[in-house]
Amino acid sequence: MTTRPVFPFTALVGQEPMKLALLLNVVSPAVGGVLIRGEKGTAKSTAARALARLLPDMTVVAGCRFSCDPDDPARLCPECRERLAAGQDLPRASVPSRLVDLPVGATEDRLVGSLDLETAIRDGKRRFEPGVLARANRAVLYVDEVNLLDDHIVDALLDAAAMGVNTVEREGVSFSHPARFVLVGTMNPEEGELRPQLLDRFGLCVEVAGMAEPEQRVEVVRRLMAFEADPEAFVASHAAAERALGERLVAARERLPRVTVDDALLTDIARLSIALDVDGHRADLVMMRAAKALAALEGRETVVQEDLRRAASLALPHRMRRKPFEAVGVDPEVVTSILGSPA
Repeated sequence: MTTRPVFPFTALVGQEPMKLALLLNVVSPAVGGVLIRGEKGTAKSTAARALARLLPDMTVVAGCRFSCDPDDPARLCPECRERLAAGQDLPRASVPSRLVDLPVGATEDRLVGSLDLETAIRDGKRRFEPGVLARANRAVLYVDEVNLLDDHIVDALLDAAAMGVNTVEREGVSFSHPARFVLVGTMNPEEGELRPQLLDRFGLCVEVAGMAEPEQRVEVVRRLMAFEADPEAFVASHAAAERALGERLVAARERLPRVTVDDALLTDIARLSIALDVDGHRADLVMMRAAKALAALEGRETVVQEDLRRAASLALPHRMRRKPFEAVGVDPEVVTSILGSPA
């Protein structure tokens, strides 16, 4: 089957905060996903689809419905664990990284999967029909128009993203499987907002808008014309840059467990959240994780203040209390008072 060419991530013009937020979530899915807010026609879906093509092929358990990693026994599905317990080897296969879409009209069963209660009662065996979250394990999960989904669907989605596990319970019967994915949600605020409780659960949030510089807008059109005229040639012209960025992401993932953040910066994180009147502690955790991912992406094993400054710009704006129609953003004077002036 021929794969349709996808516009390269490295060919996207501008929108640097969006691109950075996406890359940080690839380096560390624990950041908690990214919500991209903006008007139509601002490359939101293009960026999400391009992101998945940056990732290397995955090693999976051949035939596993959940794409389990045979080298990560702590995160195997029940079926793979049963095979190991029975003394069977887990056959290996290599598959491309993928992007999984969640349709706007998806039901809860379509998202989380369903249990066949009749089989469970009659035979005493759990029969699980996988949902979107099963396909999304170790992939990029793209949710367009997330603000148009029912709240209970968004709740289930964000629960799985936070825990890395999807659990389905029906009438005392339960089934759990790994569900670790890079969550990318997009929305147009003109079509309605997310409740603050749901908004807070997205790790990062970025606002995108049409470009105001004529030169950038011309470059967008020029690149799209080249892509439409000859997609294969355009993709090939960016292959080296795509490969280099993909290798950089792999190296950052390997480096991430070694990245440290000192107590002084943790104190700065707390002071920022307090000064900006952010509720709860999720913002602190997200800032710390995003700053560590950024350090890893930049090739360092120590978080510096500039990492924290950039992480705060992505992790705090959507968590700050604001009045209706008030612009989203972090007061730079508050950040400077705590972190000092940018280098």
